[in-house]
Amino acid sequence: MHGACEILGLDPLYVANEGKLIAIVASEAADSLVGRMRANPLGRDACVIGEVIGEPEGIVSMLTSFGGTRIVDMLAGEQLPRIC
Repeated sequence: MHGACEILGLDPLYVANEGKLIAIVASEAADSLVGRMRANPLGRDACVIGEVIGEPEGIVSMLTSFGGTRIVDMLAGEQLPRIC
């Protein structure tokens, strides 16, 4: 999906992606939860993808594959359907 999004100029953060789960849990429960999810064949790729920190307040950012950071803004407009 990622390669097709780049070719079509779509941002994968804002394209519908059915069948995925993001769980926000206390850090002390994360490893246990990931372990239990991986025990199921459907959760074999489960992993921790981030953390919640206090600063900067009210900002969601992500580390890019190039090593920089990017602010993740609220979706403006309608969510695009997944192209299958």
